[in-house]
Amino acid sequence: MDPEFDQPVCKKKKLWETVAERVTAKLRAEEGTDVSVKAFECDLKWRNMLATYRKNAERAKRLGTNSVHWEFFKEMHEVLGRSYEEVEAQRKAKLNGTKLGKAIASKRFTPILPTPAATAPQLPNARPPQDLLQLYLELQERKLNMWAQQKALEERKIEAINNLARAITCLSQNNTIPVPKECLTDTPVSPGIPRN
Repeated sequence: MDPEFDQPVCKKKKLWETVAERVTAKLRAEEGTDVSVKAFECDLKWRNMLATYRKNAERAKRLGTNSVHWEFFKEMHEVLGRSYEEVEAQRKAKLNGTKLGKAIASKRFTPILPTPAATAPQLPNARPPQDLLQLYLELQERKLNMWAQQKALEERKIEAINNLARAITCLSQNNTIPVPKECLTDTPVSPGIPRN
């Protein structure tokens, strides 16, 4: 559906709905399940795959194509890794002679990423996959610890807000009387329920 998506003015939502219908039909035919794919899911999946492709293409450019282990890289690169000249020639042929074509042709086009070199030299201090896995696990553990610390902080904030609410409730109930000791404790207060 490249020609449809390449139109300068098009309803992408409608196009993604068509893609979703095609994917749903194909999944049902191949797997025999009652799967239904939504348009926004197809759009999101494409965006995620595009981001993954860009990261892997950059890696291939730096470290060589042998360093990329993503299973869809070859197929994605065949579609997205075209050279600048191919893309430019295709665009000019498509829009040649139209008013819009002349306006667009005057602008420069930057391809997603240049075609990675087939054999890029390996870096001498490149880490083996085990070290990368260990580094990834450590990073995930740090993220989990940061999340736990953030959660504890948020819980303390909630506790402080609850204490403030209890104090305000006690003050409003006893407007002229000094605040009783029980209002200053950490036990939760439910409004409207008298204390013993």
